[in-house]
Amino acid sequence: MDSEVQVRKMEVDYSGTVEKLIPEAIAQAKEGDINGSIEKLIAMEKQTRLACDVFSTEKILVTIVRILYDAQQFDSLCEQVVALSKKRSQLRQAVTKMVQEGCKFVEELADETIKFKLIETLRSVCEGKIYVENERARLTKILADHKESHGQLEEAVKLMIELQVETYNTMDRREKVNFILEQMRFCLDNNDFIRAQIISKKVSTRYFEDEETHDLKLRFYRLMIRLDKHEGSHLDICKHFHAVYETPMIKANESDKFMALKSVVLFICLAEYGNEQADFMNRVSLDKNLKEEPMKMYHNLLKLFLTSEIISWSALEANYGNELRAGSKSNPPPEVFTGEEGEKAWKCLKERVVEHNIRVMTEYYTRVKLERMSILLDLPPEEVEICISKLVFKEMIYARIDGLTNIVSFKKPRDAAKVLDDWAVSINGLMNLMSHTSHLIDKEFMVHKYANAKGVAAR
Repeated sequence: MDSEVQVRKMEVDYSGTVEKLIPEAIAQAKEGDINGSIEKLIAMEKQTRLACDVFSTEKILVTIVRILYDAQQFDSLCEQVVALSKKRSQLRQAVTKMVQEGCKFVEELADETIKFKLIETLRSVCEGKIYVENERARLTKILADHKESHGQLEEAVKLMIELQVETYNTMDRREKVNFILEQMRFCLDNNDFIRAQIISKKVSTRYFEDEETHDLKLRFYRLMIRLDKHEGSHLDICKHFHAVYETPMIKANESDKFMALKSVVLFICLAEYGNEQADFMNRVSLDKNLKEEPMKMYHNLLKLFLTSEIISWSALEANYGNELRAGSKSNPPPEVFTGEEGEKAWKCLKERVVEHNIRVMTEYYTRVKLERMSILLDLPPEEVEICISKLVFKEMIYARIDGLTNIVSFKKPRDAAKVLDDWAVSINGLMNLMSHTSHLIDKEFMVHKYANAKGVAAR
């Protein structure tokens, strides 16, 4: 059965009475009789609530909390907020207005003790109520920021991740994305990378196509770069930097544009070889900005990996090492090879150079001595053997090492069925060729026979 929504209609309109009562109650509170003014308003609130007079009830609830706030009776304020929200048949719109008014008080309060007591009260009132879920999320964010600033990061993370803002239909999309990005940041700061990865899936990158959202786009991809740096996924990091590079506000700034493009080049070189990586590297190499003066060295580095020639690591380190690590004031490098993580990245670059060189060798050699490979790669034979084993395990190349002769074979043995198929195709081609040749011979015989017969008849 379809669920039926019962709409409560206003039975009596108390707007006129309430308009007269509220100024009287405020005046009475200013004279010092706060309890008396509150009692009058509460008595009137019962009548408007039971009569389903939404607008009058809203005004009364807002006036009650405003009087208590102005009188600085914060304990009574918290008590009344809870009590009014729990009244029988309390109207949702009235509770929403009261909570929104309480949120204004939170922004105005300077005393942290009172401020966060009021926040906890409002959060408890909002808990489980869909119609005030936005207010609860905003209050939770304030509380989480406070706990983070006081070193209570784990508690702040717990507060943030308990809110599933992606299900909030009434929340503005920009605010929703901003909240999700904050959840990601809290998780990354707490080293909860798995949860950060899950939360990142809640953001659709299509949302960032609008130019007004590009500030959020940059925040999102910077968080994703932090996440993927921990995972060691260089290709994904390269894609994130490329998305940053393609952002108009980055391209408008020369230094930011070249810095992002440098990061793209370096991380595509650090990425593990594969079809996707090779395709992306070729597409990056076509970028016109690589021909600009600050990018010439990075363009040359990219060319080394795109050319089927052996790269000398010692020459690369001598020619590019200082530029990639230290750079210059006029052309600073991205922070890829700096610090402890930078040393790991530099070792990774050396591994990629060795892998590239081995792949090049497979194109030119079918069999080669391990010692010869060791000379070409400028590595000890033991390390060469380890590198070959890794590439074979990842199915990047085919290789077999003869332990007795130290000969590396890159020629993949042919399957017996494949050999038989090729033989059958060859035999079939041979027979067709023989048949065609026989036909041509017979044709020549017939032509000469006719020509001879015609010559004899002419005589």
